[in-house]
Amino acid sequence: MTVSADLWQARAAMCELLALSFRYPEDKVLAEAIASGEWGEAADEIAAALGLAWSSATAPGAAEAAALADPADIQKELRPEATRLFVGAPQAACSPYEGVWRATAEGVQPLLFVNPHSMAVERFCKACGLGRPEGTNEPLDAVWTELELLEYLALRAAADAAEAEGIAGDAAAVEDVVEDEDALEEFEDPGEPGEVVASADLPGGSPEAAWDEFMADHARQWMPQFAAAVQEESRVPFYATAANLLGAFIK
Repeated sequence: MTVSADLWQARAAMCELLALSFRYPEDKVLAEAIASGEWGEAADEIAAALGLAWSSATAPGAAEAAALADPADIQKELRPEATRLFVGAPQAACSPYEGVWRATAEGVQPLLFVNPHSMAVERFCKACGLGRPEGTNEPLDAVWTELELLEYLALRAAADAAEAEGIAGDAAAVEDVVEDEDALEEFEDPGEPGEVVASADLPGGSPEAAWDEFMADHARQWMPQFAAAVQEESRVPFYATAANLLGAFIK
């Protein structure tokens, strides 16, 4: 089935929103989006564009999440809960890493970096022209990093679809985002114009095929279980709402 440029852009927007939702809230960007209602409005708009039967008004934790209106108060809730859920001491309540989830499911010792699933994700990212930023040592199989990879692939697919549909302006606009070094939080600059991995050289031979492959081989293998665990474990309503949205998106 041919997917339109608009649908690919909606997929990219959903991945961007979800990556923001689970990435550690160093600053108040997420808290301000929640407080202003922008997060809920964006989630509803994107979910509708994707045809998901999902609403921020009826999602688990939505009513409680709306109770705090001050970004500072929301930030005070988000940061310690993100630490408890995704970092933990000595163990995260809900590990955000694919390799940990899949090793546990397979009954083997979960190890960061040196497990076949984490290494497969790293190879896949490199095949897409994306690598770990210099000076960082974060596994690339974190939920927010995998979502950003999918965002990148969806944007590439949107550009190709827009070109095929004859929407030159949309294609150029998407390509500008793809080549913007500030557009990807978790990856190094994918390259100057002309250095970005060609669509035909991506895994599967196209952005669409790469998206399908990564969803089947990685995202769908663990993100639904991760989302269910966060909904069950979270003590802060927002994370239950975001996890519910992730579960609705990654099926």
